[in-house]
Amino acid sequence: MSVAFKKEDSADSASETVLPDRPISQHPNLVTGHGLAALERLLAEARDTVDAAACIEDINERRRQQAVPLRDLRYLAERVRTAQVVDAPASADTVVFGSTVTFRRDDGRVQTYRIVGEDEADPKAGTISYVSPVARRLLGRAVGDVVDAGGRELEIISIA
Repeated sequence: MSVAFKKEDSADSASETVLPDRPISQHPNLVTGHGLAALERLLAEARDTVDAAACIEDINERRRQQAVPLRDLRYLAERVRTAQVVDAPASADTVVFGSTVTFRRDDGRVQTYRIVGEDEADPKAGTISYVSPVARRLLGRAVGDVVDAGGRELEIISIA
């Protein structure tokens, strides 16, 4: 077989496993105390994964195993570094970062979400990012206020 068709196991081919960085939001990195703790836990897990993969002798396999956790490590380190912890709301008079808001949609559905940082947001778990369209409409509003959210009306029925 010609050398031209033989794949070489080299550091050059291993470097192809370096993944591009995860995008960092241009918004301030507001987080709850719980959100910062979660970021720190994920950062430690990424470090542990990178360290565990460092024991792999084959450089190509080591780099393949480290690619995703190294990318996550860079992202999470930056998110922890720039985190701005916002204390729990002192009042439930208006919707602010950290508030839990219950609203009724114009179709009668009632939904409850806590407004949190971008990395904490998980709508299925009842949290939405403070930069999401719904949260933006709710911030600064009070119980009884009706807001338009993409052509649908939302009436705030409680704030905690």
